[in-house]
Amino acid sequence: MHLNWKPSRVFYGWWIVGASFFVSLYTGGVIFYGFTAIFEPIANEFGWSYTQISLAASLRGLEIGLLAPLVGLLVDRWGPRRLIFGGAVVIASGLMLLSYTTSLTMFYGAFALVAIGVSTCSSTVLMTAVANWFRRKVGIATGIMACGYGFGGFLVPVIVRLIDMYEWRMAMAIFAVGALVIDVPLSLLFRHKPEQYGYQPDGEVNGTMMLHKSSAPRQTVEVDIGVKQAVKSGTFWHIALALMCQFMVLNGVVTHVMPYLSSIGIARAKSSLVASAIPVVSISGRLSFGWLADRFDKRRVAAVGFAIMSLGLLFFGYVGTGEIWVLVLFITLFGIGYGSFSTIRSALLREYFGRTKFGTIHGFVIGIMMLGNIIGAPLPGWVFDNWGSYQGIWFVFAGLTVAALVMVATTPPVGTKVQLADKA
Repeated sequence: MHLNWKPSRVFYGWWIVGASFFVSLYTGGVIFYGFTAIFEPIANEFGWSYTQISLAASLRGLEIGLLAPLVGLLVDRWGPRRLIFGGAVVIASGLMLLSYTTSLTMFYGAFALVAIGVSTCSSTVLMTAVANWFRRKVGIATGIMACGYGFGGFLVPVIVRLIDMYEWRMAMAIFAVGALVIDVPLSLLFRHKPEQYGYQPDGEVNGTMMLHKSSAPRQTVEVDIGVKQAVKSGTFWHIALALMCQFMVLNGVVTHVMPYLSSIGIARAKSSLVASAIPVVSISGRLSFGWLADRFDKRRVAAVGFAIMSLGLLFFGYVGTGEIWVLVLFITLFGIGYGSFSTIRSALLREYFGRTKFGTIHGFVIGIMMLGNIIGAPLPGWVFDNWGSYQGIWFVFAGLTVAALVMVATTPPVGTKVQLADKA
């Protein structure tokens, strides 16, 4: 089959990036950012506590974390196409089941099914797909792909509007159909590795980079680190633990942003715009930090991103004092900060460990990250249920982000880099 495939004039890696962008847009917008929109309607209908509802997001994170190493192994062996196709079908099934929820057990079961689908058509699979096709431009390529999650924020007001018009059950059924209509056709665009089609990463053909005639040969650095060596290295744990802290913070904020703002008297329509603005603003962080990661020390670039995110959380904690204007500062700083590491994560792993086992290594990192994800969603809910306020948890989260900054800034090198000569 590969022998009959004709490469287009546009490097096919960019088609992979484009398909990944739209898959991440829909999956991120509906599953990740959209959860905050159904939080209050479900609480009002069933009378469940915020902690009980938040546990659904933790269950989602637990499953994704447990499945991530296996998904990483499978994407390295099978490629992304089959995983994304199957994941879209499972997500649709989970959302449809969610629309028929009548009990807490059924609610959790629906989210468990959604989590299985998300595991195979987001993060690890998409980043591996992009990392396989790029080396020098992996930062900006990943940044463009990750912007899909940012644009997913535009779906939050759409979800809120659909809930207001048809109630939350019908909205979930509509988005279940959307997963089949959008994600399934996009999955067919994915290809595994460029070598199978006569390319090398970044558009090389038979080992030669397609450069302008006047371009000079360039030296690149490639690594090839095995899974066991990677997991035993300090590099792996610095990155993984920093991401664990980040995901604890991110999941807590994204899950509770609308309930928090409602608790301090901000109307639901306005709080939905804030929830939407966070991922949209993150687009600037994903692109700009992807560009920076291709040109500067990735550890320092990542540290700057965490510093910006921490400042945003401090402003978020002060929203409750009545100074609503600080929301603008929160949205800007937190959005840019969290968007930055969504891009740099892939670039760091690609630089330190190479691409041969990228999916498997990334899967193990995601597994550790999800430990933070599991804690991050119910913790603010528990704080609110016990103290009637979210305020203090945001300052705790700011401290966790500073800890992540220190860990990523002190990431040690690993392995031996091999010089590869590129011929013009």
